[in-house]
Formats: sequence, C-alpha cells, structure tokens
Amino acid sequence: MNSIKDTSPKISTPPIIYEDNHLIAVNKSGSDLVQGDRTGDETLPELLKSWLKIKYKKTGNVYLGVIHRLDRPVSGVVIYAKTSKALTRMNRLFRTGSVKKTYWAIVASKPPFEADTLTHYLKKNKIKNKSYVTGKFEEGSKEAVLSYKLMYTFRKYYLLEIDLKTGRHHQIRCQLSQIGCPVLGDLKYGYPRSLEQGGIALHAREISFSHPVSNEFIRITADPGKHKLWETYLEKISHRKSGTNQ
Repeated sequence: MNSIKDTSPKISTPPIIYEDNHLIAVNKSGSDLVQGDRTGDETLPELLKSWLKIKYKKTGNVYLGVIHRLDRPVSGVVIYAKTSKALTRMNRLFRTGSVKKTYWAIVASKPPFEADTLTHYLKKNKIKNKSYVTGKFEEGSKEAVLSYKLMYTFRKYYLLEIDLKTGRHHQIRCQLSQIGCPVLGDLKYGYPRSLEQGGIALHAREISFSHPVSNEFIRITADPGKHKLWETYLEKISHRKSGTNQ
C-alpha cells in the first residue's frame, strides 16, 4: 500500500493569545519584528498572514493591519487588525488614549520613589535611532508621560509596573534611564551588559480596550519569556493572588 505524501505547506504556529473576526494578538518575543526594517528579517505580519492563509484556506491575499508597534528587543502583547474597519477604529482608540497599556520592566537600580509619575520632553534622533530628554520648548520635542510603581524586589533587581500614558519613541527606555534606572540589557540607554538570551527586560504585559466592533471590554495579557528573573516574579505574583506566603 502506497502512503500519500503530505504536500501541504508547513509553517510554525505564531504565539497567538487572542483572536476573533476582527483582531489577532500575539505574544511577541524579544527578537520578533513588528514591521520590516533594514535587516530584511521576516516580520510578525508576514508570519501571521502565511499562517492565516493556511488555517482558513484563503485563496487570495490576507489582510492584516499594523495598529501599534513594539521596539524589536521588547516582548509582549502586539495586536493586529484582520479587517480595515477594525484598523481604523483601533487607530482612533490609540490616538485618543482609550487603550490602557501596562508594561513590566526589570531594573537593577532602585527607583527614587516606590510610585511616581514621570513627565519629560523627548526628541528622536533618527540617525542614531534613539530618543533624548530635552527642554519643553525645543523644536521637535514631545511630551512623554508614564506612571510606575515598584512591585517586587528580588536580590538586587526591581520589578516595575508601568502605566504608559503616551506613546513616544523608546519612551519607557529613555525615561527610566533618565531617573537612573535603565532596563536590564538595554545597552542603548545605559545598561552595561546585554542579556544572554537577547532582548531587554521590558515586556508589554497587558492591553485593555473596548472592542472596535462589539464594544465588549477586552483585556489581553501576555506572560514574559523564560528567564529566571521573570519566572521568579511570576511566582511571586501567583503566590500573592493565591494568598500564600513564600
């Protein structure tokens, strides 16, 4: 009896954490590209389009709209639009500040306060692909606002939860560096060493919003990748939620 050879195209399943008819969200790693750059590496949209085409047996082009971005070394929740209606409406939600974005960052210097709101004016240097803190009235500068709170301390490391109020270029990385707390592994903003597994210890933990079509409240949460520090903090959070002591 002759076996039938499977000639269907093979593609790895993206780390999808939410999907409906209008939106799809993935848990981005610290090496994935949200959109193309000069490296020419495969992007998440390209991977998702290929996967959606196979999964739903689409014969034509697959629509996928980029709603927002994460820096390449940053991990966490990224949402894409599967319809043009969703893209237009989600863009409006982001533009009007109607999307709540929560990040986690691990730093090696204790912040000056356990909780604080940071307001700086940032200016992007396109040549260096880096943002700098400037004066309020410097041409090209934009106001950047975030709030943080110290969640846990483990040895000499500190886990911060960040409520991002604005969406400036490299905002969290630049503002934390400005207060003497560069993100672990972030050589560009002052941390002295890279991380062995690549990326930096900045993670888009959660995004919440009203669904652009159904108006249902949506909260999408992503766990950080495998690393001793992240796993330690996740364990602490799990113990806190269960009410047990370590």
